[in-house]
Amino acid sequence: MEKQQVVDQSAGHPRRWQILGVLVFSLLVVVLDNTILNVALKTIADPVEGLGATQSQLEWAINSYTLVFAGLLFTFGVVGDRTGRKRMLFIGMVLFGLASLASAYAQDPTQLIIARAFMGVGGAAIMPATLAIISNVFPPQERGKAIGIWAAGVGLAVAIGPITGGLLIEHFWWGSVFLINVPVVLVSMVLIGLIVPESRDPKPGRLDPIGVLLSIVGLVAVTYGIIRGGELATVASAEVLLPTVLGLVVLGAFVWWERRTDHPAFDVRYFRDRRFSSAIGMVGIVFFAMMGGMFFLVFYLQSVLGYSPLQAGALMIPFAAAQLIFAPLSQRMVTRFGGRASATVSMLIIAVILASYALMDQNTPVLVIEIVFFVQGAAMANIMPPATTAIMESLPREKAGVGSAMSNTIRQVAGALGVAILGSVLSASYRDGIAGSLTALPETVRHAAGESIAATMAVADGLGARGAGLIEPAKQAFLDGMHVTALVSAAIALVGAIVVFFGLPGKGAVQVPPAPQNREKEPAVV
Repeated sequence: MEKQQVVDQSAGHPRRWQILGVLVFSLLVVVLDNTILNVALKTIADPVEGLGATQSQLEWAINSYTLVFAGLLFTFGVVGDRTGRKRMLFIGMVLFGLASLASAYAQDPTQLIIARAFMGVGGAAIMPATLAIISNVFPPQERGKAIGIWAAGVGLAVAIGPITGGLLIEHFWWGSVFLINVPVVLVSMVLIGLIVPESRDPKPGRLDPIGVLLSIVGLVAVTYGIIRGGELATVASAEVLLPTVLGLVVLGAFVWWERRTDHPAFDVRYFRDRRFSSAIGMVGIVFFAMMGGMFFLVFYLQSVLGYSPLQAGALMIPFAAAQLIFAPLSQRMVTRFGGRASATVSMLIIAVILASYALMDQNTPVLVIEIVFFVQGAAMANIMPPATTAIMESLPREKAGVGSAMSNTIRQVAGALGVAILGSVLSASYRDGIAGSLTALPETVRHAAGESIAATMAVADGLGARGAGLIEPAKQAFLDGMHVTALVSAAIALVGAIVVFFGLPGKGAVQVPPAPQNREKEPAVV
């Protein structure tokens, strides 16, 4: 067994900056993969160049990762504290690499969905281990700077993901967006073995397997019901109602269990604090809108406007660049105007931007699209600092890790629900809009052809000259669906702005220290 290395907390580890570089490099593969995948969605949906995945299968390819990741985040943080964080990081990289390899060579959408779920297992092992190791090797006076560099690495991955995905799709096959992870994982494993020290928590939290199981089952059931509703274009079917109701019941049982156990995986009592619940809600709404919006924007840029995957990836650069530019400056906005004002204005801007997608069509100038992307990225960059500040101020100091992990969990769950709900709205609206143009098709292919614009285009290509008449109706039906989806997401963002305005404290408000917790045991923390 590897000997645990003792770190002088006042001075930090002598190789702490090299260790940070290895951890940021290791985390890049997790974040990069999700942004790369967005650009590849249209190609994966193609029956010739990809897997012929339906829209619901594409949604599951995204959500199978995020739901598993979110469900296991707390548990793997505790397991790492118990068994060794370096060991957990190494295991996570192995799982992520093997699952990436399986994803790259998946033969059908179901295999891809399962492989992506295992990637979520690996990602859940990697992320909490990186932060815990940073906290262990850096002294308190340098920890904030180190975490800032860690966060900048995440932002860099978001920025380079779309263009990297476009380059890979342009020159290779769709599986290359997953295969690119393998060499990064191999290099990371070597560096982790040589540079990163082992560490453990002398008093680790207890595991909560019941809570983890209830949360995953409940979220998967609700998500399945939502996606199935969009696929069938109805909410009245038993295939929609039964899993949705079952999921809500299980999530209710999850909340009941978490309120009563002395070692909760997700301590729901913190939501009694209005600042905490408002800030967490703000994070959730932003990522709900962002992930749902990214899902339809990929098809708008590639299927409607006709851009290649590489061009579509390049068009997303202003969005990521704005976050890189404004995120370091956002704390100044909070200091000058207060968290409530800056967050409320940012949420209102996001609502306006989402509503502006309802005005876009086949003739929208690319310059206008780029400006919209940039403004949206700048607004999102000013959301996280006031949210993070409110979360940390509403919790006892010793619960900082819990607040960070809960915020990350909500972000992942909200992103998954954004893809499911907004994707289902888009699917239902598209099916309704294209139905009249598909009446001449055989009954056997009519339903599948109407599920998404990618499916309709595939059928049109297969029919040759006879299918040319489907292309323009498909584009118009998609635009109509995108407009409806954009207005729904804008309305949700507007509700978020109202919640933030009344939930977050204003500038100069006196903060009441959080009341001490009554539980004897510490909750399971990352």
